[in-house]
Amino acid sequence: MKRSPFLQPLSREHHAALTLARFCERAARSGDAAQVDTACERAVHAFRLELDPHFHTEEHALLPLLRSADTQLLVQRTLEDHRLLRGLLDGLQRNDAGALARFGERLAAHVRFEERALFPAIESLL
Repeated sequence: MKRSPFLQPLSREHHAALTLARFCERAARSGDAAQVDTACERAVHAFRLELDPHFHTEEHALLPLLRSADTQLLVQRTLEDHRLLRGLLDGLQRNDAGALARFGERLAAHVRFEERALFPAIESLL
């Protein structure tokens, strides 16, 4: 899908996020402690350098565009997803396989939601 130039950088970042999500899910399912540790370290690093700044951009540059009552569910879902993903960071720092699996699943679902629902709503306003 062709994105507005305004959203293209964020949409490109989603590709890296999906790759990370799949990596986390595979490592969590492997049952291999070394793979879990590596994936947790990679996820924490990516969260700090890429995902949290990405979330901040969405929260401060995109979500304020969605002011109408009919888009508030999109805003609420986005903020809740960000809160849940941030909340899993502690488990990732403890190399918890369950937190890693949940992080991968939630991250993939969040990216799909943004690409399929949030971004089209924003593009309709641009």
